[in-house]
Amino acid sequence: MHLQETIFCATAPPSSSSGPLGAISLHDIQTGASLASFKQTNAGSHCTAVFQSKNTQGGFMLSVQPDKSILNVYTFQKDQISLKIVLPEKLCCIVVDRLGEFCAGGTAQGRIYLWEISSGILYNSWDAHYRQVNVLRFTNDGAALISGSDDSGVSVWSVSRLLDNDLQNELPIPYCTLSDHTLPVTDIQCGIGIFPACRVLTSSVDHSVKLWDLASQSLLTTFQFPKPISFLAWDVTERMFFAASADGSIHQMNLFRQRDSKFGGQAIEAIGGAGVTDIIRVDDDSREAKKKRLISVGYPISSIAISLTSALLLVGTTEGLIHSYDIPSHQLLRTISTHKGLSITTIATMLKPPDLIGHISLELRVGAVSDLKDTIPPKPIMPFQRMRDPKTRDAHDVSMLLPNQNKTYHDEATAYTTEEFLRDHAFFVQPSLVKSTASSRGSPDAIMLKSQVSELESEVESLRGQLVKAKGVNDTMWDTVVQRLVVQDKDKEAAGKDGEDEEGQRRRKRGRGN
Repeated sequence: MHLQETIFCATAPPSSSSGPLGAISLHDIQTGASLASFKQTNAGSHCTAVFQSKNTQGGFMLSVQPDKSILNVYTFQKDQISLKIVLPEKLCCIVVDRLGEFCAGGTAQGRIYLWEISSGILYNSWDAHYRQVNVLRFTNDGAALISGSDDSGVSVWSVSRLLDNDLQNELPIPYCTLSDHTLPVTDIQCGIGIFPACRVLTSSVDHSVKLWDLASQSLLTTFQFPKPISFLAWDVTERMFFAASADGSIHQMNLFRQRDSKFGGQAIEAIGGAGVTDIIRVDDDSREAKKKRLISVGYPISSIAISLTSALLLVGTTEGLIHSYDIPSHQLLRTISTHKGLSITTIATMLKPPDLIGHISLELRVGAVSDLKDTIPPKPIMPFQRMRDPKTRDAHDVSMLLPNQNKTYHDEATAYTTEEFLRDHAFFVQPSLVKSTASSRGSPDAIMLKSQVSELESEVESLRGQLVKAKGVNDTMWDTVVQRLVVQDKDKEAAGKDGEDEEGQRRRKRGRGN
């Protein structure tokens, strides 16, 4: 099955008019063609959550209805509502963690509910804020829940404390409270990393976007914009983020910049990080810099998102248009106008689900299309409890997905025979023992070792013979040189004596003559 990125969007009629019902739709990100549509929903901003199909489990979509306390549940295998869940009260926002285990919802009175999706158990419900909860986000590892409210506060909640049975009768205490905004919080984006070693972006009506460090529970940098910020989109590598205003302007903020190095080259450095006093004003830049970092859509913006490859910026408008911009050049590449007359309340990108209705891959299993449910069963979802029930929580009846019986599973432990297992164990744990046993059994390793030893012994013998020959040659040369030197010395001595005798005889003859 080929991986294909798709656009996930939710639509709803504008608040000023009572138009047709909205829908949840999937589009091809390259062509804009419609892949699937799930109707009968009017979810507003931050009121749609999706869990992607993975690990041989089908995904699901949750959609909160604004006019009643109803939660619509959809699966990718069916274009109709799979389940309607009656909620304790109307929800203003909803979120699902990455593993699809927990769902959290916020209300207009500042209350937050936390359910387990597989069992429907209401684990906790508490008054988290004084005013409406606008946005909820889980960290990437699902260990913390972050909430933003109209009371300008951002609270970070530890999920483990919210699930603790011993703390059910106590009011939950947040891990930390980020309280530097002065007006309602509009959006939250969580960075990469596990909690608390991660950073968080928050936007507000007070024209600011703030970057927080959860490990130190401190404010790193404040970005001040000329207009209120309603939506955020953060690059997965945390190199930049986009801040969108409702009037149609989108600012690109780079978190790294180039500077001239002392050695004549270019260096990359991070901007900001000085704390509360570090304020970066976007409107202080020159006109050319503004043009490079500003995208003017021309329509009121209702949602934004960055593609999985960080190459495209997707913008949803209140006119029902989806614009696709190239991030490096800010060029408008494509506009999807399928949802004219509706507002794009939610937009995101995801891989095309393998169990998407009408787009079934036959590579998943050899068989008919009707057997798809047996191949990829949807993740189980139970109706959510409206009140906390300690007995149900203690029983904890959770639906689980058993392994697919159609696929043959080989256990590595049982695939070994006893003899092979003992031999391999001895090879790694007792090398000396395996050598002795191998030599005694005449295994191929022992035969090879013997041949190598015989080759080495023959090579040693030949080297010894060559050494003996070389030594003999050396001795012969030494004897020859010594003998020649001795003979030459003797000849010189003899010649000297003969010369002395002749000289003496001449002297004697001269004496006699005188």
